[in-house]
Amino acid sequence: MMTIMVLVFLIGYLMIAMEHPLKVNKAGTALLLGAVLWVMYMFAAPTLIPDAAGEDFKAFVSHSPSLINLSYLEQCVHFVVDHQILHSVGEISTTLIFLIGAMTIVELIDAHGGFNFITRRVTARDKRRLLVMVSIMTFFMSAVLDNLTTSIVMIMLIRKIVGNYRERWIFGSMIVIAANSGGAWSPIGDVTTIMLWVRGNISTGETIPNLIIPSIVSALIPLLFLRRFLKGDVTPPRKKEASQEEETILRQLGDREKLSILILGVLCLLFVPVFKMVTHLPPFMGILLGVGFLWFYTELMYAKINVREDLKLRLSKVVHRIDGSTLLFFLGILLAVDALKCGGILAEFARWLDTSLGNVFVVNLIIGALSAVVDNVPLVAGAIGMYPVATDVMVAASADPVYLANFVQDGVFWQFLAYCAGVGGSMLIIGSAAGVVVMGLERIQFMWYLKNVSLYALLGYLAGAVVYIAQHYLLGAIV
Repeated sequence: MMTIMVLVFLIGYLMIAMEHPLKVNKAGTALLLGAVLWVMYMFAAPTLIPDAAGEDFKAFVSHSPSLINLSYLEQCVHFVVDHQILHSVGEISTTLIFLIGAMTIVELIDAHGGFNFITRRVTARDKRRLLVMVSIMTFFMSAVLDNLTTSIVMIMLIRKIVGNYRERWIFGSMIVIAANSGGAWSPIGDVTTIMLWVRGNISTGETIPNLIIPSIVSALIPLLFLRRFLKGDVTPPRKKEASQEEETILRQLGDREKLSILILGVLCLLFVPVFKMVTHLPPFMGILLGVGFLWFYTELMYAKINVREDLKLRLSKVVHRIDGSTLLFFLGILLAVDALKCGGILAEFARWLDTSLGNVFVVNLIIGALSAVVDNVPLVAGAIGMYPVATDVMVAASADPVYLANFVQDGVFWQFLAYCAGVGGSMLIIGSAAGVVVMGLERIQFMWYLKNVSLYALLGYLAGAVVYIAQHYLLGAIV
């Protein structure tokens, strides 16, 4: 059954890649794929659970007295339905809720003309120069925010500046690459680095100086190549004919109100990583707090504006602008990957890598390449589960202390895993959360990205990896 599940996943993946010629929306394919894989896993669960989740299954049954007298088959059904699916949907929901919150804040800023304050100050009209500016902004913003939020913000900015949709695809592709590379060197820049940081595998003081140069190289190489596709000055987008309600309300709002929404919206986004560090609550709680605050603020603001109620751009109206198909595509992909994870397929592949290769650099390079196909979160989670953080006592008692030293806190394995899992997703447009969102927002075709961007992203990924390996052998740890 494991083989059949892998084949079904690959077929679904191919259908997503062929979305344009098949004329089937990728969101529908992803939802179908996710549901089918879970159905297959449910029927195969009794044979897969002992190897894939044996300890979790025993703990689940032992803590549920009502299940002890049931048959093994019934116990498996309850384990999948009451534990694995709920856990999977819970984790996916945290990502989707965060995405909804971030998109809502960005749409609210855009609806009130907030981004115009920034675009008016972007004086560069040369396409190549603008691409460099956008890439640098994205790279450093994603280290402070996260690559998902950064990508949404930058795409909204580019829409205000670049009119040609094909040129926006190039800008969008570079935003994905720069966001993923920028998130890899910061402990709060990507979901995977946050996982490694929170669990104590890496620390801020060691990670930033050791990964920032490889991350810069991984973004610089694709930038140099993608610049060649752009020539001349930017053609600004046609001004959309604003609806009567938008024209009326924007005339009523002064620059002070528009600027306040921009500043408060950006502060709400920047507040999320701080909120997580202080409260230890997941990021989606921070983004919901920000949405609630902005909602409260705009309600008070509109209470002072003398205009018809139906013309006010309240948040309850703005939220309808969010791209629902992007959210559903995200849901389907993550459900499909979680089905493979629960079936033990990803863990089995990780074990095969470890036993067959036994080289931390090669293993991580393959994990990074694989993260372009499946979500990097379960891959990193699987690696964390397979390799505990080694202590000095464990290293001293090991038969191979040199190899085990790679797994101490801030060891080579963990740092290189953060780089590979973060940057590797750029090789395919659906290989990262940032890529999925940009693909949905700008309607970037999978095959276009594969033909025009993937090779350069691969070269950047490998170049950054070479820099890290050379840095390790020639210089040792920078700090």
